Amino acid sequence: MTAETADTAGRADGTDGPAERRREQRGWYFYDFACSVYSTSVITVFLGPYLTSVAKAAADPDGFVHPLGIPVRAGSLFAYSVSASLVLAIVLMPVVGAAADRTGRKKPLLAAAAYTGAAATTAMFFLDGQRYLLGAFLLIVANAATAVAMMLYNAFLPQIAEPDERDDVSSRGWAFGYTSGALVLVLNLVLYSGHDSFGLSESQAVRICLASAGLWWGVFTVIPLLRLRDRAVTRGGGPAGAPGRGAVGSGWRQLRATLADMRRHPLTLSFLLAYLVYNDGVQTVISQASVYGSEELGLGQTTLITAVLLVQVLAVAGALAMGRMARVYGAKHTILGSLAVWTLILLAGYFLPAGSPVFFYVLAAAIGLVLGGSQALSRSLFSHLVPRGKEAEYFSAYEMSDRGLSWLGPLVFGLAYQLTGSYRDAIISLVVFFVVGSVLLARVPVREAVVAAGNPVPERI
Repeated sequence: MTAETADTAGRADGTDGPAERRREQRGWYFYDFACSVYSTSVITVFLGPYLTSVAKAAADPDGFVHPLGIPVRAGSLFAYSVSASLVLAIVLMPVVGAAADRTGRKKPLLAAAAYTGAAATTAMFFLDGQRYLLGAFLLIVANAATAVAMMLYNAFLPQIAEPDERDDVSSRGWAFGYTSGALVLVLNLVLYSGHDSFGLSESQAVRICLASAGLWWGVFTVIPLLRLRDRAVTRGGGPAGAPGRGAVGSGWRQLRATLADMRRHPLTLSFLLAYLVYNDGVQTVISQASVYGSEELGLGQTTLITAVLLVQVLAVAGALAMGRMARVYGAKHTILGSLAVWTLILLAGYFLPAGSPVFFYVLAAAIGLVLGGSQALSRSLFSHLVPRGKEAEYFSAYEMSDRGLSWLGPLVFGLAYQLTGSYRDAIISLVVFFVVGSVLLARVPVREAVVAAGNPVPERI
């Protein structure tokens, strides 16, 4: 066998050669490219206001809709639907994660989750008139499917990248996602702002924007499904594909077993706790920034949407730049640096003058530069702490720590506003998540954690 053939086919010990890894990595990037338009165009920009308007059209004189006979204020429907989707995701993720590791078939499960979400998003085209129940149902399905698919997608990372490659590979994935999010958002905004010239009503333009995100998601998911491959990982003396007793039904038993197994890896658990805290702060800043901009700073919708687009564009450069920084300083120190920047962003936001879009854009630019990198490096760092053969299980717990407690930051924000009546006090209250998260992360000896997980230690971590 020639050296070139060996490089393509893999090494004699059964591991993948560099060419085969690169081929899978390029395919892996494209799932971020496929699904990120959902979070950008659907969740962040269009669906919340549109679903609220549909619910208000169906509301009674007191402003309530009555799904299943339960009085719900129309303005709360979107938030309740998102919460319900997270509950469903928490139920599904341990079941699917256990099935993926038990059977060794991550790719078919990724396909099922991705196309369920893409189909539900595409069906949002039919969300018109007073069909608020349809909108809530499609949101719950799409959001839960997104979480399950991301869990499976993340679980491929330790299998397609060597330890020293993972920071770069994870950062490129995030960069691909932010690139597609920005591209589709530009196209959506052209259609939405010029809907009259296209002969469309505002409602039709929004529904086309929503459906286009689902179509984009479905079309580009083909690429990772063609490039990625399942592996028969041996664990506990038996092949991953060996038949097991009630693989799906034992999902929750498997989750309990995973948490029990994590107790044997307390350093992995310590990192997961730190991530849970500081990532909750990140997610809350993103979700509440538009509220802060409109209610406290008095900025218009065009300014807010343009700021979201700016975040998307700069997040590409930020993710790639922080990936390069991690090669020099290590992922842990780079993440800690980004958390210090997040803290400064909140302090600057507290003093931001009202009615000044220029300063708001500067703040959005700073968020974009640290957003993608802090998330990408957290994912790659966690991948080093996962015992081999348990990727889907551990990333299920990782994704659940993200989705399952994502209510805590908004709760702190809401309570701070309720007690003080000031959005400035509410935004500054989020500093605690970055400070506590930084302290917890700084205390994790990551090299020891990698060794304890039974994985090779990269040169820089």
